[in-house]
Amino acid sequence: MRTVTVVGASLSGLYAARELRAQGFDGRLVIVGDEPHHPYDRPPLSKDFLTGRADETQLALTDAEESAELDAEWLLGVRARGLDARGRTVLLDDGRAVSTDGVIIATGASARRLPGDGLAGVHTPRTLDDARALRAELSRGPRSVVVIGGGFIGAETASSCAGLGYDVTLVEAAPLPFVPQLGAETASSCAGLGYDVTLVEAAPLPFDPQLGPEMAAVCAALHRHGGAGLVTGIGVAGLRGSGTVTGVELSDGRILPADVVIVGIGAAPNTGWLAGSTLALHDGVLCDDGCVTALPQVVAVGDVARVGGARAEHWTSATEQPRVAVHNLLAGRTVETARSLPCFWSDQYGARIQFAGRWHAADTVRITEGALDDGAPAEGGLLALYERDGRTTAVLSIDRPRPFMKVRRELARSGDPVEPAGAGAS
Repeated sequence: MRTVTVVGASLSGLYAARELRAQGFDGRLVIVGDEPHHPYDRPPLSKDFLTGRADETQLALTDAEESAELDAEWLLGVRARGLDARGRTVLLDDGRAVSTDGVIIATGASARRLPGDGLAGVHTPRTLDDARALRAELSRGPRSVVVIGGGFIGAETASSCAGLGYDVTLVEAAPLPFVPQLGAETASSCAGLGYDVTLVEAAPLPFDPQLGPEMAAVCAALHRHGGAGLVTGIGVAGLRGSGTVTGVELSDGRILPADVVIVGIGAAPNTGWLAGSTLALHDGVLCDDGCVTALPQVVAVGDVARVGGARAEHWTSATEQPRVAVHNLLAGRTVETARSLPCFWSDQYGARIQFAGRWHAADTVRITEGALDDGAPAEGGLLALYERDGRTTAVLSIDRPRPFMKVRRELARSGDPVEPAGAGAS
């Protein structure tokens, strides 16, 4: 291959570019990004960046020295609008066409939106520019904030807003993919800033699909102990306002007054530009276990990739898949498979939540370190193992990072459930 084009100046796109050079590719490297920014770290956007504890320079994932070493052509602020049937030409929305021998699709996902979210005061955080606009809005002084979405982004943003002094209500809009993950982070950020926060969740509990009811209840207790209200089993009927948002209407007819509304109801993979190509698309770009599409010269990584039948919107997937994808791309066929262990983390109300593995309804949960206090983790946090047939399938940690990493490594090495770790119960 003489030219490889990475479509997506994202975390996974940057890692793919690094892997190309590390694995010996010395040809022309083109990186296309629809944002005008070089790759940056997204997790802090709903936390430290929103609260002012981090600036934009701290978000950067690369610097001038590394960019020079990559020796890449950066085409930023331009969208890919198509890929030819043979996967040899990437069409850009400014009229240019990039001829290429290989393509790495790393276009990520876009935030889902609610009808009416074009009103002033409504924010859907996903990008750096989104976070800039929300931070500027919040800097105008304490007002009422409603966060729609009971997953990670929602809870963390709510926690941040509460810490900034806002009166915050967190509402879960509807059961969409990853919603229980993507809303909770925003709420946590607002509560951590000192706001009066209420979390409203359509599902029985936030994180129930990811953690199971027992541990989801423990995480839900963090909202209560962090000063946030939690209302479950409710949805959003729509937004109120004319030109500027004034409130959120719940499915039971209640109106929540709001000067600012933050929407965190999940994300959809960015595959629209691939319509008309020969690639198979279904909730992402369909790939084999090695991140390779039906065209061996086209691979996909990160949030947009459906690898081996599953799509994972996790930081670890975005950083681990590129090595395998590049190896297979340069080989011209699948010679290695990606065996990424599902893993995610979230910072809420001063606590670090970490989870790794695969939870199943048949699992039993055993707290092996720490204890509960009024349904919430006691001081020092806890470690919980998910077990089935005498073997560990997953691990949850709240402020117990070292034992968590030990179990996570064991799970990753085995590729299957491992024997329960030896941490003694307390």
